[in-house]
Amino acid sequence: LPGLHVFAIAFALEVSVGKTNTVMALNNSNVLLPCTFSTCIGFQDLVFLWYFNSTELIYHGKIKSKASEPSLVGRNPRVEFVGSTTGKDNNISIVLKNVEFSDAGKYTCHVKNPKEKNAQHNATIILTVVQKMVETDNTVTLIIVGVVGGLIGLLILFMLVKRVVLFIIKKTQDGKKECLVSSSGNDNTENGLAGSKAEQKAPAKA
Repeated sequence: LPGLHVFAIAFALEVSVGKTNTVMALNNSNVLLPCTFSTCIGFQDLVFLWYFNSTELIYHGKIKSKASEPSLVGRNPRVEFVGSTTGKDNNISIVLKNVEFSDAGKYTCHVKNPKEKNAQHNATIILTVVQKMVETDNTVTLIIVGVVGGLIGLLILFMLVKRVVLFIIKKTQDGKKECLVSSSGNDNTENGLAGSKAEQKAPAKA
């Protein structure tokens, strides 16, 4: 039934390794491999496992309940548990010590919850091991930003010049109109005076 299906999804076990599933570490350093899980109905005798490249088991833990911290079942000597399940998050993260180039690969966090009819889920992290951290070369980015900024500056300058030129042209045209109006006014006045004289003479002729 659709209702039961939605109900099942709501209580499903979820496992997460964070926003990104890639981690980079320096050779001979320690690296954190994050993992958390969530379940709406809680857990009982939950089992979590960490695998390297899907086959090699590097950590095996068990959690009796939300009130207890995980107990160790087995682990690789270079792996240390650093999580906690009695706090807000069900954190089952581990730290891999003295990373070597051969440690690069996939690390899968696998969780099994008997309380959810043995529902199980997993999430994977890709670890890359490098000799040294390479600083990002921002030269190209700076060039692009500079060119774009220059173009925007030129566009703004062009618009300002255009406005100034249009303003000057408008003022010049307004000045010419004023001259034309003044000239027309003078002509009309003269014509009017002449017309008045002509009108005054007309009755005399009559």
